[in-house]
Amino acid sequence: MRSSNRWVLFAALTTIPSLSASCSGSGAPGPAGGAGQSPSSAGANSAGANSAGANSAGANSAGANSAGANSAGANSAGANGSSGAPSQAGNPDGACTAGIPALGKPADTSHPTTVVGTGTAPSCTFSALNTAVSAGGVITFDCGPDPTTILVSATLNLPTNKNTVIDGGNRVTLDGGSAVEILRFESANFRANDYGLTLQHITLKNGKTTPMEAIPTAPAPCSQGFNDGEGGALYMRDGALTVIDSIFTNNQAAPLGPDTGGGAIYILGSKRGALIVNSTFTNNTASNAGAVGALFSELNIYNSLFTGNQAIGHDANNNEPAKCSAMNNGQNETGSGGNGGPIYSDGNSVNITLCGDKITGNSAGMKAFGGGLFFTSNDMMGTLTITDTTMTGNTGGSWTNVSTGSVTNVGSAVGVNCKSISVVNSTLQGYP
Repeated sequence: MRSSNRWVLFAALTTIPSLSASCSGSGAPGPAGGAGQSPSSAGANSAGANSAGANSAGANSAGANSAGANSAGANSAGANGSSGAPSQAGNPDGACTAGIPALGKPADTSHPTTVVGTGTAPSCTFSALNTAVSAGGVITFDCGPDPTTILVSATLNLPTNKNTVIDGGNRVTLDGGSAVEILRFESANFRANDYGLTLQHITLKNGKTTPMEAIPTAPAPCSQGFNDGEGGALYMRDGALTVIDSIFTNNQAAPLGPDTGGGAIYILGSKRGALIVNSTFTNNTASNAGAVGALFSELNIYNSLFTGNQAIGHDANNNEPAKCSAMNNGQNETGSGGNGGPIYSDGNSVNITLCGDKITGNSAGMKAFGGGLFFTSNDMMGTLTITDTTMTGNTGGSWTNVSTGSVTNVGSAVGVNCKSISVVNSTLQGYP
């Protein structure tokens, strides 16, 4: 078992199709695979399994946003920030016709716990921001009238025993300098915590993890890379995440490894999961999940744009004793990631909802899957709902494996094992 910030593999729970990395379509049933497995002739285990330290995850409670929960009159997603300039985040070419869930409205920041800055850009220091984030609550900025970038020189650790809102007013950028992970919320529990984080009207860029746990050296095709290093801009364990009207660009997680990922965001073991609204993810990279990775956490993504994100691992992730005698995470792992160009989800009985999104120009790794989306429900109970969404111009292997419903092939940009799929008013590459 790995330490609390990593993934742990568990026993096979579902049967998946036997396909090569270049195949698409529903495929024929193959041998049982392990957690998060990609299809392969051996029944393969793929980028993402049960997370470490068996206890983890949290969520905002029903009213969920931090000290100053969402108020009914708050600005709608994509509107101007609390102090701010017009947003440029989100999908410019469409919208979810059903509207945004109540929890997807911006939090009320009219009575902040902390205001970072005293009216000028130089007053908005990393030290002031670090103090504010450590305390939690509602955080806003007063950095003057012009856009301001704060260089984050060390990871900002969020409290896990209270809600936090960080509102950049569409003028603030947090820059990791391509050297540090920007934000971290790490509770020791699993799907138990009712607190979480709301990010709104803000940009996070150039976040970068430094993976430390190298996979023991073994000859290819045994897995290469790292077991840790998730979440370039944000790592979140046992907490609820809401992202509204925000931009994530040029963030990097571990570049290689079968069970690591989340170039921009990685969320693990969350009771409520992640709700992402009117946000943009560009040019983020990781071994798996170029932009957003989720393990045992719901993903609900509305009116958002994903472009230029890359899963840069390769050969997916299989358990193949005949090809690799070395053990890693309790398995004879082969393959080193590459699943889920922009979005990756794994776990039991978690669902994915995409509504009003544009997912274009993203890529999975060589001989890996899900140029637009990788989703494996290990118990085949999770559902995939795609509405008012465009998913085109993505590259990677694909397959569709469902247990019920009429949609049995969701196109060439998706690798999926789940209970059922709904596609409404959407354009998906390779979808009939």
